[in-house]
Amino acid sequence: MTASLIWQKSTYSQEQGECVELAAHGGAVLLRESDDPTIVLTTTRNNLARFLQGIKRGPHGVRPQK
Repeated sequence: MTASLIWQKSTYSQEQGECVELAAHGGAVLLRESDDPTIVLTTTRNNLARFLQGIKRGPHGVRPQK
């Protein structure tokens, strides 16, 4: 399944290959670690967006000031 997918990694990733890669597959978003691409997590766009918003808000639900 993962061979025909187009995997993208963040522009913030280092060239050493330590990054998370994402691919779209139907209505799902697939995530994998670049140094072990055999393990693939599946989620939806909405769940991934909520997860990333939670990370940005921080541990107490408050977005850190810049």
